[in-house]
Amino acid sequence: MRAARLLQILLVLQNRGRQTSVQLAEELEVAPRTILRDVDAMTEAGLPIVVYQGNGGGIELGFNYRTRLTGLAQDEATALGLILSAETPMVSALGLENAAKRAQAKLIESLPDKTRLEVRTATEQFSLNRNTAVDDLRVRAMSLAVRAGTKVRLRFATPDELSIHPVGLALDDTNWSVRDDVTQESIPLDDWGRVNISSIRFQRKERG
Repeated sequence: MRAARLLQILLVLQNRGRQTSVQLAEELEVAPRTILRDVDAMTEAGLPIVVYQGNGGGIELGFNYRTRLTGLAQDEATALGLILSAETPMVSALGLENAAKRAQAKLIESLPDKTRLEVRTATEQFSLNRNTAVDDLRVRAMSLAVRAGTKVRLRFATPDELSIHPVGLALDDTNWSVRDDVTQESIPLDDWGRVNISSIRFQRKERG
C-alpha cells in the first residue's frame, strides 16, 4: 500500500509541480505527517525530491525528473479514457477491483496535462458497464455529437421529434442511453428513432 502511495506522490509532483504536504495529503487521503515520512523514504531511495521551507515552500521534483506516456492523439486519449473507465467484471471476480482502480489513477496521472484532460473528459462523457455493446451506427454518430457538443434531434422528421443537448453516453445491462443536458434525463436507444446530428453547438449548463 505504501509503495502505491509513493508512486502516486511521484506522479502528482511531476505533473503538477510544487505541492505542499497538505495538498498531497488531501489528494492521497492521508495525514500531512504521513506525506513527510513518504518524502523521506523517496529521498533515501535516490529520487530527486526537493523540499522548500517557509512561505511559498513545498515539495517538488528536482533536475527536471519526469516519466511520461506521450504521443497520444486526441482520439487515442479518448479511447484510453473509455478503456480505463469501463467496468471489468473479470478483474472484480478475481478480487482485484480496488487494485485496478489504483492502477487507473496512476496511469492517468502519468499522462501529460493535455492528454490527461482528454482522458478525464472521456470518463465523464461515457459510461461503459457492459461487456457486449450493441453495434448501432446511431451510437457512433451520437458519440461524435457528445464529444463535439452539438445539438441532436431524435425521432427526426416525426411528430414526436425531440431536440436534445447530448452530454453523455452510457452502456448498461439494458442498452445504450444518451443524457440530455436540458432535462438531465437519460433516453434509451430504443426511443431514439431516426437521429439527426446538427452542426450547431450548445453551451453546457453550469451545475451548482
